[in-house]
Formats: sequence, structure tokens, C-alpha cells
Amino acid sequence: MKKQLLPLLLTLVLSISCTVAPKPIDYGHVACHYCSMTIVDKQHAAQLVTTKGKVFNFDAVECMMNQLKETDTSTISLYLANDFDRPGDLIDATGATYLISENIPSPMGAYLSAFAEERAAQHALDANGGELLSWNELKQQYQ
Repeated sequence: MKKQLLPLLLTLVLSISCTVAPKPIDYGHVACHYCSMTIVDKQHAAQLVTTKGKVFNFDAVECMMNQLKETDTSTISLYLANDFDRPGDLIDATGATYLISENIPSPMGAYLSAFAEERAAQHALDANGGELLSWNELKQQYQ
């Protein structure tokens, strides 16, 4: 009976450990993969998840973008960023609208914030000034 359970248990453990999904960021305790700063800002953090389910956390979108210069992007399954309007909520970074505004500081000084909704980004732009960017435009700035 035990010999029959071992393969099943092993398969279950392997499938769970390789799940490609966002993982909660342990704010105040985990360091940024790029700059090693402790991640505390719930409005600006970001995360990459590989095709094998490995997670890399970042204290700011700009750190994630800088890391991508050194990364084989074919190994990345999920690009995630915190929604500025919903601190701590990770959103699909490729579909986000980005605001660069010197009136909204980010941890590494790029003044870069991600918004799940373009309307919210436009409202923040109207209130703070700056420039809106799509994911593709942001990637061009960090090439």
C-alpha cells in the first residue's frame, strides 16, 4: 500500500512546486532580486514568474525592467506589477498603463507607477502631471 502512495505523493509535490502563479510578496521581509533593497512599498512592487514557477520579487517596476535586460525573456511566464490604486494587488504588467510623474515617487527614483485601469492612470496624470506609457513603450525605455 505504501509503495503505491509514494509515486502519487511525489507527483503531487512536483506539480505543486512547479505551479506557474503569482506568490504573495512578504513585504518588509523579502529583498528585491535586482537591487537587494527590502520590499516595503505595496504600490510599486513587481514580480516575475518563470515558466517553471520560480518567483522573483522586485521593490519597484524599474528594478524588474532593469532585470529583464539580463534575463532570457522566453523563460518568463508572468510579468506582474502592483496596482498603484490597490496597494498589494499584483496585476498583469503587460496590460497595465504606466505613469511617470515626479509628483509620485517610487522606491528607486524612476517615479514609475503601474495602473490596472487606463482611466485611473489618466486621472493620476491629470492630478500630478507626467507621461503615460504602455507596456511596449516602457520596454523601449528600458532596452
